[in-house]
Amino acid sequence: MTILVIVLVLIMVLLVPITWNLAIAHHKKEDEEKIGEARVTAREIIDEAMKTAETKKREALLEVKEESLRTKNELDRETKERRAELQRYEKRVLNKEENLDKKAEQMERRDQAITQKEEQLARKVREVETIHEQKQAELEKISGLTSEQAKEFLLHSVEDEVKHDTAKLIKEMEQKAKEEADKKAKEYVVTSIQRCAADHVAETTVSVVQLPSDEMKGRIIGREGRNIRTLETMTGVELIIDDTPEAVVLSGFDPIRREVARIALERLIVDGRIHPARIEEMVEKAQREVESNMREDGEAAVLSVGIHGIHPELVKLLGKMKFRTSYGQNALKHSIEVAQLSGLLAGEIGVDVRMAKRAGLLHDIGKAVDHEMEGSHVQLGSELCRKYKESAVVINAVESHHGDTEATSLISCIVQAADTISAARPGARRETLETYTNRLKQLEDITNSFKGVDKSYAIQAGREVRVMVIPEQVSDDDMVLLARDVAKQIEASMEYPGQIKVNVIRESRVTETAK
Repeated sequence: MTILVIVLVLIMVLLVPITWNLAIAHHKKEDEEKIGEARVTAREIIDEAMKTAETKKREALLEVKEESLRTKNELDRETKERRAELQRYEKRVLNKEENLDKKAEQMERRDQAITQKEEQLARKVREVETIHEQKQAELEKISGLTSEQAKEFLLHSVEDEVKHDTAKLIKEMEQKAKEEADKKAKEYVVTSIQRCAADHVAETTVSVVQLPSDEMKGRIIGREGRNIRTLETMTGVELIIDDTPEAVVLSGFDPIRREVARIALERLIVDGRIHPARIEEMVEKAQREVESNMREDGEAAVLSVGIHGIHPELVKLLGKMKFRTSYGQNALKHSIEVAQLSGLLAGEIGVDVRMAKRAGLLHDIGKAVDHEMEGSHVQLGSELCRKYKESAVVINAVESHHGDTEATSLISCIVQAADTISAARPGARRETLETYTNRLKQLEDITNSFKGVDKSYAIQAGREVRVMVIPEQVSDDDMVLLARDVAKQIEASMEYPGQIKVNVIRESRVTETAK
């Protein structure tokens, strides 16, 4: 049994390699057959691809030949068209050259004809001049006047006629312009004034503080005058304590300092403790209160006008203008009034109402700092508006509201008109007696300086001047020109609110005595 197993094992050992070799040989034969079939298929595919490539190549060559043929035909066609067009241009140029040659010949013939005519005309002119000289000599003999005398006589006659016509034309044009402009201007101005209500104000340089009793005067003065000196030093205001019963007068040209002194003194009187330390404390509190009031007044002014977006520093300066006056007119109330009038006028004309109000409110902003900085209020106001980024329209309105700079917008002209209305309305301002008399004297001196003026009188508080002329020296036509010249001279030489009417009066009298 064991031997049989061993034999079987040996047989199996021998059969395995033989079987393996036979399997390998079989698979190799199958692979060679598949490779041969693949090679045949590949050869067929390559042959087919070569045929297709040849076909595509022939088709591409045909397309290229057809495209080149079409391109050649188009080029030939365009070339023919260009040649035909060039031929047409050549014909046109030739025709123009022929026409130019003909025109040149015509011009030459005309030049020759003109030259001949000029020569003939020159001969005729010489003949006319000779005849003119002969006739002039004959006229001089007949009239007894030389040519210079005749020219002078003629010039005088023409001058009189021209002067008369000029005066008549000026009068007619001024009358027509006034009739057309006054109607609308009066309508706008009267409507604006009627719709704008304003207070009458008066300028003052003193404030009065009421006392509960005359005993308080001694406490205000203090021991050896310490209290009154401290108060005057801290506020810069002079205290006048006299025989006025139960009252103390505060005198000073700076209204803000005067207001600070008034508030501080009233609080000291209510508190009852009056000594240098307490005075300093009250003055500081009064200063803070006045600054707060100025800011509130500025905000109230902006709110009353109805504009927004003004820089806080400008609002504070507006409140500061409450303590500034000009000819007795409060600067802040004047600015509010100008803003309202500017808005009303802008609404009538049809321009930006908000911008007009803004320019009117800020037109005098320089007056808030003109006591502290050098320069006119116009210049200072312009600098402030530039500093706080106001628009060019507002800046121009500030610069031009007194005529220092030319107005570049209609709003600037509106602000000028509103400023004049606010300043010139009855009760708005008052002048000192000296200023008033000087203005009247200057007005009469200007009118008396003109030739032919006999006397002049300033009437109606300087709003009208009547000029009496010498009849022998000033004719009716000269009166129109004289009134115009006097008005222009007044405008150039004087500063005044409102308008000044110039009346020129010429009176001729003839007296004879019957015996």
